[in-house]
Amino acid sequence: MTTTDLFVELENFYDAVPRQQATVEVHGGLALFVQRDEGAYPLYARPVLGASPTRADLDVVRARQRALGVPEAFEWVHQTTPGLLDLAEAAGLAVLRAPLMVCEPERLSDLAPKNATIRLLDAADPAVQDDLVQLRAALGVAFGNPGTETGAAGTAERDEAVPDGRRTSQTDLELMAAGLRVHVLAESATEGVLGGGATQRAGEVAEVVGVGTLPAARRRGLAAAVTAALARQAYQTGARLVFLSAGSEEIARVYATVGFRRIGTACIAEPA
Repeated sequence: MTTTDLFVELENFYDAVPRQQATVEVHGGLALFVQRDEGAYPLYARPVLGASPTRADLDVVRARQRALGVPEAFEWVHQTTPGLLDLAEAAGLAVLRAPLMVCEPERLSDLAPKNATIRLLDAADPAVQDDLVQLRAALGVAFGNPGTETGAAGTAERDEAVPDGRRTSQTDLELMAAGLRVHVLAESATEGVLGGGATQRAGEVAEVVGVGTLPAARRRGLAAAVTAALARQAYQTGARLVFLSAGSEEIARVYATVGFRRIGTACIAEPA
């Protein structure tokens, strides 16, 4: 597959995945994805396939996002829509330039973390709702304390983050049952859920997303083991291409040890 073909395939994936759980509003050169399930994470806007968004498109979508009460969030691949970076920054948005990486299956590591296990969640398991609530709480703490260094936040903070009612997204469960989303936990017998991650799927393409670890449990190889397990499961269930976006150059180096290589830059923009 040529690099051009690869980016075309990624664009088709980026357009298809949010449609599994959202309604789509087209505003000029931008498509705004609006979640159908109030319990799910809010989505974002991204370029319409083949379009070149304008500053006016950006302003219209931001106003619409404010009206809906959702984050003013935008995502795109710089190599595919290079002009959007300058427009977003001129509009006052802060843009994260995330290393865009694809997995080389022949290099995929088989990792076993210390004092923890990696577990694939089953949508048919009666306990899956509790597992997802615990995972969401752990990842909330993880992403609230970004980076790869160990920190103080751990299981106590995770437990405090578990919401009343222990509710998870119905859409999430439906996507899991359809094989379009896979969740993996990193856990220990004494500490419970320490982190995890997921893949989202469209056809033969899978994206590893939301990999995180409680700060107190970092430097134990959990994130790398979760990533490897997710990629391996995707290949075993027919994926031809597995990719991800790293939150920083430092995190990208972790993914490189698992078997991923950089091919470009994914841009994630939100108000500064």
